[in-house]
Amino acid sequence: YERVNKKIMGRGYPDSERIKLGSTRIKYHLDYLGWLLEHRRWIAGNAMTLADFAAAAHLSCLDYINDVDWERAPSVKSWYQTIKSRPAFRPLLADQVPGFPPPRRYADLDF
Repeated sequence: YERVNKKIMGRGYPDSERIKLGSTRIKYHLDYLGWLLEHRRWIAGNAMTLADFAAAAHLSCLDYINDVDWERAPSVKSWYQTIKSRPAFRPLLADQVPGFPPPRRYADLDF
């Protein structure tokens, strides 16, 4: 919201304190997802579920604005690469926000 939506909606400048808070919180969530994926194949167990697609879609938004430290959570990166390579997920990677291009590796399945 702070980096993209505020500009699009004309609601002022990003709040740096909120951005710092978000950066801190994403680390906790990456660590937790990493722990889950080190103990099972998918987020909710040993079979892919909607939980995987929902989490990957949210992570995709953060990845789009280059807000994910993939080196912090290699198991999450591997899981995300697997989800990204699914044909059903690829249209999401083609979406673009006008004025906010994604990083070059965003749509790369083997980043």
